Amino acid sequence: METLKEDHLMSRPLTGHGLGVEVRGVHLGGDLPDSVIETLRALWSEHAVLVVRDQQLDPPAFLRAAGIFGEILPQQLSKFSLPEYPLIGTISSRDLPVVDGKVHVRGENYHTDHSNFLEPPIGTMLHAIELPSYGGDTQFVDVRAAYDDLPEDLKARIAGLRSTHVYESSRSPRKMAELTPEQRAATASSSQPLVIQHPTNHRPALYLNTGRMEGIEGMSEEEGYALINYLYEHATQPRYEYRHRWQAGDFVLWDNRSVMHQANADFDPAEYRYLYRLMLKGDALKGWQ
Repeated sequence: METLKEDHLMSRPLTGHGLGVEVRGVHLGGDLPDSVIETLRALWSEHAVLVVRDQQLDPPAFLRAAGIFGEILPQQLSKFSLPEYPLIGTISSRDLPVVDGKVHVRGENYHTDHSNFLEPPIGTMLHAIELPSYGGDTQFVDVRAAYDDLPEDLKARIAGLRSTHVYESSRSPRKMAELTPEQRAATASSSQPLVIQHPTNHRPALYLNTGRMEGIEGMSEEEGYALINYLYEHATQPRYEYRHRWQAGDFVLWDNRSVMHQANADFDPAEYRYLYRLMLKGDALKGWQ
């Protein structure tokens, strides 16, 4: 494995509001100096979406790259895993249904991954292996900035509130992947804060997932969903967004405690879109008071 000197690393912000950073000059599958690893971790903590260009990562190298940032979380749905490397999931357009000429992708509304877990993953990463000629972007919104911009009286109102997160909410805007009866029986549910505190940079952030949230604890059903929908509409405004337009070899890592993300199905279903996917183990979320 090659060793990279720190002075080869180049970074630049991807938006004017701090969300997203692009890095070049790094081979994530190589033997990186500690100083480069520290820089990558710091950039991810600050900007929440880390985009490393020009990577050519086979499965073992992808696993090594993930280990820079944390401990790998086993895949929930084994049918989407690489047979030889079951820790690695895949996103393949060939696994997706096509209805009226449009691919139906997983994750088509803004969400944070596995929020129903008692200890949700801290990060999710994708590596582009094959891409269509256009489309298939991934959008991110900064739920830290969205919280910061809320009126002070609303911040006081939502402090300490919690929501029950399940595998698929009764009001989910999208259909989740089908589970076997055994998987369904083992599926976790959890009570999560509506506003969380990041464990590293200590910033507060909204914690939302309309596909999994069953109202707000202590509120009527209608009042709880009205509050969720208001916060969701606020947090998904374009001013909080970074839209990632994929390039061959991209490695993209995002912080599930700082952003929501969504997939897009606006690519030609006759073309192939294939990415590797990993998540990082997390801890129980701490509420912001």
